[in-house]
Amino acid sequence: MTQRSKVRSPDPRVLFSIPFFLLLTVYFLLLPSCTQKEKVYRKSRILMDTLVTVNVVSDSADKAERAIDIVFDEIAKLDSMLNFFSDKSELSIINKNAGLSEVRVSQETIEVIEKAIYASEKTDGAFDATIGPEISLWDFPNKIKPDDKTIRERLSLVNYKLIHINKERSTVYLEKRGMLLDLGGIAKGYAADRAVAVLKRIGIKSGLVSVAGDIKAFGLKPDGRAWVVGIRNPRAIGNDDDIIATIELRDAAISTAGDYERYFIVDSKRYHHILDPKTGYPADECQSVTVIAKDGVYTDSFSTGVFVLGPERGMAALKEMGFEGLIVDSSGSIKTTQGLKDRIEFKKDHR
Repeated sequence: MTQRSKVRSPDPRVLFSIPFFLLLTVYFLLLPSCTQKEKVYRKSRILMDTLVTVNVVSDSADKAERAIDIVFDEIAKLDSMLNFFSDKSELSIINKNAGLSEVRVSQETIEVIEKAIYASEKTDGAFDATIGPEISLWDFPNKIKPDDKTIRERLSLVNYKLIHINKERSTVYLEKRGMLLDLGGIAKGYAADRAVAVLKRIGIKSGLVSVAGDIKAFGLKPDGRAWVVGIRNPRAIGNDDDIIATIELRDAAISTAGDYERYFIVDSKRYHHILDPKTGYPADECQSVTVIAKDGVYTDSFSTGVFVLGPERGMAALKEMGFEGLIVDSSGSIKTTQGLKDRIEFKKDHR
């Protein structure tokens, strides 16, 4: 999993969503700096079943490439632990032993599961990493909706309170047979955090890491300006309508959850991958939610949790956590936290 040249083929159930990220779920804008010694060096790779892009500011191409490759190795290591679709990952072993026995895992796996539980507690279960039994029922590429009876039957397996962690033994145990822990709603933000920590540790003073739609930036670009991030219009029709706003990002993370990433439409109804853990069906009060905070592990998980909570309860959750956010509700109306109003720049048509 840590090789630099050979890339594992992504799971076909997930790969179909990558073009949406390439169409800028949340994307960053890099301004050129031809007159300065330092430059932005950029490299991309498929990891964690999605597109990972690392940008570093450096005065040396060799130094930048070495730093980026170290980051790719770190993310590949996390992928080997947390991948829902890999039979050999620690996450899969936890799931196979659900209701049977506790599983000894790495400190990284313990940490991300602990943070997932914390996000569940703070969103009243709207974010719940035990959503796996419900997610696995839905086939978005083939537009297959599970039957209502099966959805109801599996709801008893979705409960973050049934995750048991023993830090002394470094073990995780899922209480019920059939439970499935799916960290897809938090692992990418966690990976972005770890990537930035690695870059700082090896002496990189500025950079931006994008793991699909989960982005973390630190320091300034060579021109002395902050990194600029665009927030996608969830109902974009053409290239001229791709984004609704931009925001400067420095020493912070940003994530967007949207109903346009994996979905199908049947009888004019949109079915998407952000499921309400209490019902097993797609949450329907938002089109997209963007969260900005210090840590990607929380922007990732809370963007999903707030999406499920809906605009009113979601805004309350963001305020309680001290996070900034932008919500596009089901009607297309845009709401932002108070602290974001002076920091965000809307395109003229979306003010």
